Amino acid sequence: MDRLASMRVFQKVIDEGGFAAAGRAMDMSPAVVTRLVADLEEHLGTRLLHRTTRRVSLTDAGESYLERVRVILQDLDEAHALVSSQTSDLAGVLRLLAPPVLATHVLAPLVSGFRQAYPKILLDIEVESHREPPIQDYDITLIGTQASFDANVIARKVLSSVTVLLASPEYLRRRGTPTRPEDLAQHDCLRYKPAAGRSRGWRLLHETDDTRFVDIEVQPVLWANHTDTLMHAALDGAGITATTVELAAPLIQNGDLVRVLHPWITDRLTMYAALPSRKFMPRRTEVFLDYLITQTRARVESAMATCSIF
Repeated sequence: MDRLASMRVFQKVIDEGGFAAAGRAMDMSPAVVTRLVADLEEHLGTRLLHRTTRRVSLTDAGESYLERVRVILQDLDEAHALVSSQTSDLAGVLRLLAPPVLATHVLAPLVSGFRQAYPKILLDIEVESHREPPIQDYDITLIGTQASFDANVIARKVLSSVTVLLASPEYLRRRGTPTRPEDLAQHDCLRYKPAAGRSRGWRLLHETDDTRFVDIEVQPVLWANHTDTLMHAALDGAGITATTVELAAPLIQNGDLVRVLHPWITDRLTMYAALPSRKFMPRRTEVFLDYLITQTRARVESAMATCSIF
């Protein structure tokens, strides 16, 4: 019996929810999957799974064994990857996950420069919003958050930023420029749709003084759960919206949008690059992460300095 293969099959049966599904995932027949798990149980002298016609579930012994199997297989895979990375060029596929706004405005601008520097590294970018992203399935997962990051997740901070208020020059010519937060009540506001249960008012924070804030009641003319929709509406003169400085800086720099109500902001955000493991980072992941952090920070700092956002 190939004990390592049996351990992988056993893990896959649980991850996929059954013998047939595990067989499809591993390109094996259900009969072979069943035999390998049975051989493993015979070798161990205990039953690992409860089998019914509708589902499989772990026995107490199976639950304890699976916990150890996951660690062993991960260590073996990481050991293999470590040796491979030391004996080959920087090459292979780098799997990235990001929500739409970060994929568009953070990852996409990096692709050309990174590919020129590392032509043998191929980028596989999955664009999807997840409440709980499957970090273990990707080399790097980009996450933007208002709160402090979950300490149980391995991550590096890419950038800390603030969200600023913006409008097009055409809108400001037509409706005037607000000079104090209370003026927003008389303007067309374009808002990101709040989560259920959250206030629909707009809280403005002072950029340099965390103790100062103002709550403004506004009736937005547009709600959207998509940042680019709000930005494009603002670019077309529909009203005042808020977005992060890394997205806003190039648009302010070329005059398409104007920051209003400086130094008031609507939020403080941090972008993290979450990683699947702290034990081992493939060299291709390391070089992309360094490139991501360096280029993103430099691009934002340059644009902000040029357009005097701060």
